[in-house]
Amino acid sequence: MKALELAVMSAETMMKKYTAKDLPPVGHFHYHQGVFLSGMQHLWMMTGDIRYFNYAREWVDSTLGEDGFPFDQDKNALDDMQPGVLLYPIMDEVGEGNYKKILDRIISYIDNWPTTPEGGFYHKVGGRAENMWLDGMYMGGPVTLEYAIRYSRPDLIPVVMRQMRLMRDRMTDEKTGLMYHTYDPRRIMDWADPESGCSSHFWGRAIGWYAATMFILADLLPEENACRRELIGKGTELVSALLEFRDEKTGLWYQVVDRSDDPENWHEISCSCLYLYLYALCSAVRLGALDKEKMRPVAEASLRGIEGTLNFGENGYLGVRGVCIETGVGNYAHYLARPTSENDLHGVGAFLLMACEYAKVFENEN
Repeated sequence: MKALELAVMSAETMMKKYTAKDLPPVGHFHYHQGVFLSGMQHLWMMTGDIRYFNYAREWVDSTLGEDGFPFDQDKNALDDMQPGVLLYPIMDEVGEGNYKKILDRIISYIDNWPTTPEGGFYHKVGGRAENMWLDGMYMGGPVTLEYAIRYSRPDLIPVVMRQMRLMRDRMTDEKTGLMYHTYDPRRIMDWADPESGCSSHFWGRAIGWYAATMFILADLLPEENACRRELIGKGTELVSALLEFRDEKTGLWYQVVDRSDDPENWHEISCSCLYLYLYALCSAVRLGALDKEKMRPVAEASLRGIEGTLNFGENGYLGVRGVCIETGVGNYAHYLARPTSENDLHGVGAFLLMACEYAKVFENEN
């Protein structure tokens, strides 16, 4: 099947399962809903079906209290900044209303975000997350950069770029080109390597969030901008490194990316989707950093690999399987033991984003 057809089946399945306001965690302004509804908004843009736009808007509106602000948002967690990206397409269609007020509040948090001694954003303020996680820039980077461009806050661009560079410089493994899940500059966490400060393993989805973010940010910047060129160049280097660890037989990637030799390791579908948006790879092709025809067989094989893991049920049901549940940092056994889910929101979100980007690059060619 075509990628866009799969995306429509997935979206329809989810809309039958959940009313917008009942998306879990119910009432919480959180990235689980944010990444899923980003996929729904992309599908609306690709198909023109206004129901997908309305579904995303209905969820946003359902989270607002009487004062027009999200009533359950953790101002100390980057995860709870991410749904701000949903507001830009909504405002473009219906006007600013209370939505701009929400963005102003999110950016006020970013302006005062606590940092590590090196100036890196804490993933979450308080406890074991007062260090840098790769996930963090997907959660806080795009909403901040788009605000900077739309609302004349050029001072925010170097803020975002500093975080991206810190992560790249501190968390990239020189040998493989892959990126570690977390980094503690103080070296006090039990998982922190005493020399590098990094955790020990390359967790698939964390790298996927960071890789996707590089191309999302690049897309927001004008072509002549040096930061855009940097993001595309470094993003392509990361994609090229990831391709070295792709399972040639299935076209998929592993939960712990570099351990394909271990029969206990397993293919993880959300990271496979994010790598290819099938996002990062398709974006790299669309932005001209990778040759389209050279990458076409790679993309097609990976799409077929992902399709082969889907659960096709009755009445148009489509289940996105093999998605690792929400996961903190841990040792190798920790990652391998994580349960998987079917139609988890951030797994479906990655799937929808991948399918829309794939369709844009490889299916809508006339």
